[in-house]
Amino acid sequence: MKASDFDSQFDDGASVIPHADMDKAERPNKLRRVNVDFPQWMVDSLDKEAAHLGVSRQALVKVWIANCLSREAHSLR
Repeated sequence: MKASDFDSQFDDGASVIPHADMDKAERPNKLRRVNVDFPQWMVDSLDKEAAHLGVSRQALVKVWIANCLSREAHSLR
């Protein structure tokens, strides 16, 4: 099956599973748990900022790290 036919079938809402090799399928951006120790003052500051933005501490940390990594990747080019 051509990729364009596969895409069209998917876009039309039809199942493409019979045409996919599920043995090689991988989940993009697979999550991996990591532990990081922060001093109490930093946790307090994170919690205050997260509450101000109305998000969880974890969401705040993820966004900040993603932004920093994105900026770093652009500066290395």
